[in-house]
Amino acid sequence: MIWVNWRLQRTETMIVAAILAAAAAILLPTGLSMISAYNHEGLSACLGTNPSDSCSRALSDFTEHFGKVGHLIDWFTLLPGLIGGLLATPLTSALENGTHRLDWTQSITRGRWLAGKLALALGTALVVSAAFVALITWWRGPFVHIHGRLENSVYDSEGIVVFGYTLFAFGLAAAVGVVWRRAVPALFIAYIGYFVTRIFVDTWLRERLVSPLKSVIAFNRPGGPDLSHAWVISEVPSDRHGNPADVLQPMCDPATGVCKGGARDAYALATYHPASHFWPLQLVETALFGGAALALIAFAVWWTLRRTV
Repeated sequence: MIWVNWRLQRTETMIVAAILAAAAAILLPTGLSMISAYNHEGLSACLGTNPSDSCSRALSDFTEHFGKVGHLIDWFTLLPGLIGGLLATPLTSALENGTHRLDWTQSITRGRWLAGKLALALGTALVVSAAFVALITWWRGPFVHIHGRLENSVYDSEGIVVFGYTLFAFGLAAAVGVVWRRAVPALFIAYIGYFVTRIFVDTWLRERLVSPLKSVIAFNRPGGPDLSHAWVISEVPSDRHGNPADVLQPMCDPATGVCKGGARDAYALATYHPASHFWPLQLVETALFGGAALALIAFAVWWTLRRTV
């Protein structure tokens, strides 16, 4: 039965493998070049809180040089949805073409038939996702050292959330497919649903999954929280106690803390997630997507066992 399911899933697996190979073809040479430049320039020594002018220029040049490739890699965050959706297609195709009826007459119960298809597809999806995460994490290493891991484009492709995204896309495609029994339209609708859900989470829900911190920043004074690797949600003018102010003292650069024009008391109330919130956010978000995926897969199983003829 496993061999039969493998042959039926072979085309989708080859497509997914080709997607992963294409990503590797982009990531490996550019990643090696970037890591070599990072080490050759000694940028790890420039990551303090108050880097020198030469270090700041070196970091800026590095980011500008490799940032264009980084913007291309940002789009890779859409791949988990495509991988999950594609690997759910063999189940829908079997129902669309009616081959499930023949399978169910070959001394194979519906439950065993469905378990075999789901186990192989989900196993493949998780293995491919793990390879994808490993590649992206390795490639983004220098950028993570400089900017942290809480930028959307980085956060979405590292840690464990990728597994949640892949499972959610798989579950959504399977649920739509077993009801509609049209493989291509089901994949299309599922991917739209995946894309819309990801936008909602990225732009609104994620920042609320874990309670953010709030701190008053004095721009012209040393100390205060280190926001270099933090996800700053908002930064509004305030007094020293965090009470809202009408305007921020002029000529103050939040990035460097340098105030010009004689400004002596410049404060802002920052709402942010520190770098330490990376894993709590990942765990909660993965649980949400994984829970939704389990519910969708359970629905697909129930529909196939009870409503499919």
